[in-house]
Amino acid sequence: MKKIMYSEYDPSMGILIDVQHPLDYKENPTPNSKNIYADKLLMNYKVLLDRDKKYFITCNRGTLSKKVVNMLEYLGYDVTQVLKE
Repeated sequence: MKKIMYSEYDPSMGILIDVQHPLDYKENPTPNSKNIYADKLLMNYKVLLDRDKKYFITCNRGTLSKKVVNMLEYLGYDVTQVLKE
């Protein structure tokens, strides 16, 4: 699994998705990110994601993003976990 720190992320690298629950995201949003809750993303990945793009996945603690990155990587997507400092 590829990992980077949030400070290393640049929007030109790919799409940043924060997979925390929308209520948590509203309280603590990740700048430059799109919020798609982990369960919704994993249940609808074929519709929401494009295999030709790079995705960077984050959440507040790293637990949800790790789960999502592992699953999407298994499914053949180019994903990297983004850890917050």
